Amino acid sequence: MISAQFPLNCTSYMTNVLIRRLLILGTLAILGIIFIQSYMVLKTYELQDDEFHMSATTALRTVAERISTLYKTDLPKQDLITRRSSNYYAVNVNSEIDANVLEDYLIQEFEKHSLETDFEYAVYDCQSDSLLYGSYCNLADDTDEIGSKEGLPKFNDLIYYFVVRFPSRGSYLLSNMWQTILFSAIALLAILFFVYAITIILRQKQLTEQQKDFINNMTHEFKTPISSIKIASNVLVNNKDIVKDERMLQYAKIIKHQNERLNNQVEKVLNIARLEKDQFKLNKEKFNLKATLESIVDDERIKIEKGRGSIVLNVHDPDLTIEADRLHFTNVISNIIDNAIKYCQEEPNIYLSTKAKGGYVSLFIKDNGIGISKDEQKKIFSKFYRVSTGDLHNVKGFGLGLHYVKTITDAHGWKLHLESEESVGTEIEITIPRINS
Repeated sequence: MISAQFPLNCTSYMTNVLIRRLLILGTLAILGIIFIQSYMVLKTYELQDDEFHMSATTALRTVAERISTLYKTDLPKQDLITRRSSNYYAVNVNSEIDANVLEDYLIQEFEKHSLETDFEYAVYDCQSDSLLYGSYCNLADDTDEIGSKEGLPKFNDLIYYFVVRFPSRGSYLLSNMWQTILFSAIALLAILFFVYAITIILRQKQLTEQQKDFINNMTHEFKTPISSIKIASNVLVNNKDIVKDERMLQYAKIIKHQNERLNNQVEKVLNIARLEKDQFKLNKEKFNLKATLESIVDDERIKIEKGRGSIVLNVHDPDLTIEADRLHFTNVISNIIDNAIKYCQEEPNIYLSTKAKGGYVSLFIKDNGIGISKDEQKKIFSKFYRVSTGDLHNVKGFGLGLHYVKTITDAHGWKLHLESEESVGTEIEITIPRINS
C-alpha cells in the first residue's frame, strides 16, 4: 500500500513545492516593484522640491537685488533669504518696501523662472511691528484663491523684510510629476491584476484537484462492485439451470455485457488520471505490426458483426516491425475503431491500411461515419470533448478516447493527423518509426 501511494504523494508534494516557490518568488517580485516605484516617486518628489526651492530662492534674490537697486541700498551679506518652512520664505533688505512695486517684481521673476503657482506676500512694518498682508496672486489661473487664514509669522531678528508663502506648493509639485504618478498607477494596476489572476488560478487549481480526487476516488470505488458483478455474471452465464432458460440466459448476458462496458469506461478514466499525473511509463518492445493489428481487428470484429458492418485490414509488409508499448498501442487502435463504430448512422465500414514512408510507416484508419466539422476538428482531442451527433442519440462515453489517443501518440513521439468530412467519414493517420528487420 505504501509503495502504491508513493508516486501520487511524491508528485503532489513536488507540485505543491513548485507552486509555493512560485508564490514566494512572485511575492518578492511584487514587493520589489512596489519598493522601487515608491522610491522613484519619493525621489522624484525630492528632486522637484529641490528644483522648486532653487527657483524660488533665485527669483527672490533677484527681486531683492532689484529693490536694492531701486532704493540704492546695500543688501545684507548674510541671511538674505530665510526659509522658515517648506513653502514660506523671508527676504531681508535694508530699505523700506513699496508693496505695489514688490508685487510686480515677484510676478515678473516667478514667471521668468516658470514658477506658475499661487503665492501670497506680506511686508514688515516697523512702526506697527507687524506684517502687513499684501495680496494673494493667482499665477496658475486654474485654482481658487486660498488666502492666508492665519497671520503670517514674523522674524524677530530682521528689520526690513518681506515674506512670501506658496499655499499650493504641494499640488504644484505633484502636477509636475504626472508622468511618474501615471506610470506608478499603471504598475499598481498591473500588480493588482497579477494578484487577482494568481488568486483565481489558485482557486481554479484547488477546484480542479478536488474534481480529480473525486473522480479518482469514485472510479476506484467502482472497481470492487464491478469485480463482484463480473464474478456473479460469469456464474450465472455458466449455470446449467440458467442456460436452459433462454430468457434468464439473455438477462445474464446483458448483465455481463453492461458490466464489461462499465469496467471499460472506468479503466479509461483511471488511465487518463495516471497519464495526467505522469504515473505511467512506456514499456516499449519490438513486435510485428501486422500480427498485433490482426489481433485487435479480430476483437473489434465481434462488435461489428452484430450488425452488417465490416472491418478490413491491409498491411503492405507482413514483416513490418515497430517499437512501442504494446498495451497502449492496442488501446489507441481500439479507441479509434470504437469511435468509428459509435459515430456511424449506417453499417460501419472500417478500413485499416499501412504505407511506408522512408524510415517511417503510416497507419491509416478510415471509416464511413458522420464525420467531423472543421470547427470541431480543432477540439476533437481535448479531454471530455464530444462531437455533436445531431439526431444520433445512442452514443455513450465520457469524451476521453481521442484524448487518450493524443496523449499516447505524443508520449511515443508519433505524428497524429486527422482528416474528416461531414456525412462522408473520417481518416486518422498515425506515423510511427519502423524497425529494419
